[in-house]
Amino acid sequence: MEERMLFALMVFSSLAVLAETIAQKHAIEIYSLHVDCKVTSRFAHTVITSKIVNRANESREATFEVELPKTAFITNFSMSIDGKVYPGIIKEKASAQKEYDTAVSRGQSAGLVKITGRKLEQFHVSVSIAAASKVTFELTYEELLKRQLGKFELLIKVRPKQLVKHFQIDVHIFEPQGIRFLETDSTFMTNELTKALTKVQNETKAHILFKPTVDQQKINPELDETLLNGDFVVRYDVKRGATAGDIQIVNGYFVHYFAPREMPVFPKNVIFVIDRSGSMAGRKIEQTRDALLKILQDLRPEDHFSFITFNSKVAEWKSSLLQATAENVASAAGFVQTLSASGGTDINRALLTAVSVLDKAERLPERSVSMIILLTDGQPTSGESNVEVIQENIQKAVNGKYALFCLGFGFDVSYKFLEKMALSNGGIARRIYENADAALQLQGFYQEVATPILMKIEMQYPENAVEGLTKNNFKLFFEGSEIIVAGKIINELDLLPVEIKAQSHASDLTLKEEANVKEKEQVFQNQSYIFGNFIERLWAYLTIQQLLEKSISAQEEDQKTLEVQALELSLRYSFVTPLTSMVVTKPADQQQTELANKPTEADNEKPRIFPVGASVKKLRHFGSTSEDDLDAYRLRSGSPSGRWRSEPQSGSNKKLLSVVARLREKMRPQPLANEYPQLLLQLPKQNETICLNTDGKAHPSVHLLSDPEQGLTVTGKLGDRTNHFVQFEINYVNPPAQIHVSTDEIVLRHNNESTWLPWTESATSTVQGLRVSVEKGRSITASLSDTVTVKISFVKFPDDFLGLYFLNTNRFSDKVSGVLGQFYSKAQFESNSNINQRADERLLSVSGSEHRVTRQYKKDYRLESTSDPVSCWSIDVTP
Repeated sequence: MEERMLFALMVFSSLAVLAETIAQKHAIEIYSLHVDCKVTSRFAHTVITSKIVNRANESREATFEVELPKTAFITNFSMSIDGKVYPGIIKEKASAQKEYDTAVSRGQSAGLVKITGRKLEQFHVSVSIAAASKVTFELTYEELLKRQLGKFELLIKVRPKQLVKHFQIDVHIFEPQGIRFLETDSTFMTNELTKALTKVQNETKAHILFKPTVDQQKINPELDETLLNGDFVVRYDVKRGATAGDIQIVNGYFVHYFAPREMPVFPKNVIFVIDRSGSMAGRKIEQTRDALLKILQDLRPEDHFSFITFNSKVAEWKSSLLQATAENVASAAGFVQTLSASGGTDINRALLTAVSVLDKAERLPERSVSMIILLTDGQPTSGESNVEVIQENIQKAVNGKYALFCLGFGFDVSYKFLEKMALSNGGIARRIYENADAALQLQGFYQEVATPILMKIEMQYPENAVEGLTKNNFKLFFEGSEIIVAGKIINELDLLPVEIKAQSHASDLTLKEEANVKEKEQVFQNQSYIFGNFIERLWAYLTIQQLLEKSISAQEEDQKTLEVQALELSLRYSFVTPLTSMVVTKPADQQQTELANKPTEADNEKPRIFPVGASVKKLRHFGSTSEDDLDAYRLRSGSPSGRWRSEPQSGSNKKLLSVVARLREKMRPQPLANEYPQLLLQLPKQNETICLNTDGKAHPSVHLLSDPEQGLTVTGKLGDRTNHFVQFEINYVNPPAQIHVSTDEIVLRHNNESTWLPWTESATSTVQGLRVSVEKGRSITASLSDTVTVKISFVKFPDDFLGLYFLNTNRFSDKVSGVLGQFYSKAQFESNSNINQRADERLLSVSGSEHRVTRQYKKDYRLESTSDPVSCWSIDVTP
């Protein structure tokens, strides 16, 4: 009897715990989630509304998490808590950062937006709400859908993480040209969920509704777990009639879409430049081989092609381009299957070789398109390593003759370097993600550029009737894509004429079209769900995108002007771009201010160090445009300072006036950095920099790092007159070599022989694969295949000293040790949840010991310029 009572009590207790767990799990309930997307002539306006209630009897944290396309600009965000609205306000980035920094002292979390994949970025905000209270989150973003491989794609990420009583996705599409085909796809759709999906379509309009009940959302009738976790995709294309494209006009702004079809394809002359350095070993080189084998099968018989592979050395498969005959393709496939990876990365010489091969090519088709496709996964470590010099070399060699496409494999590449090089030479850059489908990504990119059908395209409009024209000259047009030009009509016109000049494979083309302005404007009237100024906003979106893209490859003096123009438009039309930020306010009893910034693809990389000698100014991220620059641009362009010409979005006048007023504030000055740290390092897999200082005066030598699997040991010596390192000893096991580096000399020892390398000139010495390069008066680099690269900077002010750092730190083993080495395997920041501390203090656990570290600004010896201080966590350790 007692046993039965005890068992019953145990069961009752377990059920009570389970009930409590379930109650806790669903205390914060999303009772409504609505995605409302309106697509008008490719321009998508999406509003996501999430309504949440706290069913607990105490305050809880409610989280709003949305994944949106990288190509989208956030335009609005608000939180409504018990009827009180907390709006997001879009500001110039420096002004927003100043407000954020003021709030940091009260304790602050990280930015609200981060990149989460190849197509998406995540907006994330949390707020504490009282028991039984409700909060409504609303996020609005806009994007111009891009036509790829013959279709437009609208991607909506669905991930509520719980069952939602009122869940609904509405997609309205209006395409005056007519909808040619329409399809939906989903990664989570089941037969039961399909019943919740309806599509209604006529000639020009479509409405897609996805409204599953709670039961339909369940993985299992017995479990309260949701099936809704994945992508909801709408794909479509439009009908095309007139060869000169389609012109649409609303409120004095026009957009011109041009996508000719059924035209002959140009023969291609393509050189694949493939990185086979050591970092490509394993899965990457295998996926590259798989992709190239399939790409070879897609070559047309009239195409010509060749391969150049490179590591520290550059190798040509053939001395000239070969026609893509069955025999030559088979021979190339055999070559591709032999590709292996080892050595360094000489991007400069590889690309110059590719240009030379095209320059010397003979008997190529008279009308053909020549292109170079570069695939690399790292930074230049062999030959010329200064990225600016490489960019200049390649641009001078290409000289507008060929298109250069740059594919960056993974996150060790400098995407900004590849992007600038591609854009400067008529191509584009693309990141290839290190996933199982990397080979498909490579093939997909090739398919986009495999069918050029027009070149030297000029879209001409009457100069005296149009202003603010977006890009209207294009080097190449590929089948399945689309050219879009937008602008503003400044004079009263009955007809808007357009003339298109281009070269096709067969002949030179001239296409003409006239758009009746009144008839075109009539098309969009009486469309109740269309936001009326969409073409003006499309024009602004496209202009901003093109200004930012143009600034990447522009000279430094032009870069500021372009960014200033983009900033003015971003503020006028309330877009969160790389030049602006959204300030999100919260209730007074919580962390009151957070920032939503627009990350760029270059931000989506592992912590990386720029090569010494690269200009930091020219490689800077967007967002350094000052208010003085903005005023200077307004004076030149005739726009009055601090005033905008057109109305902002409905309901945002007060917000924009507030933005304009605050823009008059001076920019936040850079924090002062008066000294260098002894050592700098980037924590692996953490976007945090450590400034390390050690009291090594009492030691003749400080054991900095040792990694038995890498066969690498580094020791250092502090100076007598300076509290910095003046000497390092680098020891390698294989090959058995030692590098002595001091402020006076560099000595490479191997097999009882010594090679002296002075700081007064640039020089390189190599022994059994170990390459030691000296950049005159600046730095020394020691690199060895599959081994961490060691770099030492020579700093001459105020006293001569040396600064040590490492590249490719993911190659360290978990056995790495030493004063510096322990941070690469045994360092982790502790959670702040139970620690009463300031925002500029954290606890860092290193080799089992806890250290309180502080946020400081130091000079960065890794960079040639010290004008930009490095923000780091400072720590003192004892050898």
